Amino acid sequence: MIISTVSFSLMNSFIKYLSHVPTFEIVFFRSLGSLILATGYILLKGIPMLGNSRTLMVLRSIFGLTAMSLFFMSLKYLPVGTAVSLRYLAPIFAAIMAIFVLKEKLKPIQWFLFLIAFSGVIVLKGVDYTVDNTGLILVLIASVLSGMVYITIRKIGNTDHPLVIVNYFMFIGTVIGGILCIFNWKTPIGKDWLILSSLGIFGFFGQVFMTKAFQIAKTNLVAPLKYIEVIFTMTVGIAWFGDIYTLWSLLGILMIIGALIANVMVGKK
Repeated sequence: MIISTVSFSLMNSFIKYLSHVPTFEIVFFRSLGSLILATGYILLKGIPMLGNSRTLMVLRSIFGLTAMSLFFMSLKYLPVGTAVSLRYLAPIFAAIMAIFVLKEKLKPIQWFLFLIAFSGVIVLKGVDYTVDNTGLILVLIASVLSGMVYITIRKIGNTDHPLVIVNYFMFIGTVIGGILCIFNWKTPIGKDWLILSSLGIFGFFGQVFMTKAFQIAKTNLVAPLKYIEVIFTMTVGIAWFGDIYTLWSLLGILMIIGALIANVMVGKK
């Protein structure tokens, strides 16, 4: 899980660095790199590529692609650590939607923890006026859509291999990202080529090692480690981009992440 969080942190930081590159161009390169690696692995292992729940996997891909694009856009407005922290509200939206879609239940303590997390957002924006409104709206919508991704994956269940689900996402991301970036193409210069090419690699290994971690260890032990990504990303943001975090923004981030970790521990079943 730590390898996974480092991979995702580097990917997000490189995307922040590429803020001068059009969003859908970044989506295209990020998707293409992971598509090549995932397809190669699927063919090597002889896994059926088309899968079973095709309609749901296409729906998951559309939700995921829109969420990813909006998150990449938000990085143009927000410090990378703040954006990543707000994106982690997705499990809350997923849990609430699961009540209606999957008929799942929440414990009273989980509602209290969700309230703390949303209060963290209010502290982050309501008190810290350095947080950009456009970036905040973009990342919150991305979080809601990511929650819909989680619900769709739950509906898919174990009927399809995880990499097949990821491969659908990366294929649709490559096609749609490739088409949309044509209208606003900006030819990468110098090291931008290398950084763009690395996005899919970091994203792929982040997904693979995260999946592996959940396969070999209990969820309540592994899941909290996922939130180390916020610490890694904030550190990189401060060191590379000179991001500045006020005490209020740090408090808001701490409330969000702390409440979500506690929710994982409480709702481990």
